[in-house]
Amino acid sequence: EVHLRESGGGLVQVGGSLRLSCAASGFTFDDYTIGWFRQAPGKEREGISCITNSDSSTYYADFLKGRFGISKDNAKNTAYLQMNNLLPEDSAAYYCVTGPTIVPQTITAKSLWWGQGTQVTVGS
Repeated sequence: EVHLRESGGGLVQVGGSLRLSCAASGFTFDDYTIGWFRQAPGKEREGISCITNSDSSTYYADFLKGRFGISKDNAKNTAYLQMNNLLPEDSAAYYCVTGPTIVPQTITAKSLWWGQGTQVTVGS
């Protein structure tokens, strides 16, 4: 059974940084692309970044404007999302996702395995 567990969320001031972690189990970690989605209250979930299993190519939503960085450690079965220069609009629940249908170029998928999410709140 695929299991994804996010950690690292919390309350941070505007302009601050956080690093989210995603610990994966139940599958061969480098079989699938790993991604991060987020969902703010009243808004739809949106894909923000992914890293491919094939060659660790990285993709980001345009609106991030270079503030976030995704990485992974195959030896630890863990993916990371480094978030810098955080803004109030980054406040959301952040989810780690994986699965065979992720389209990296658009950070979308027909179906995904999801973690339980970790909350990020950016306050002034």
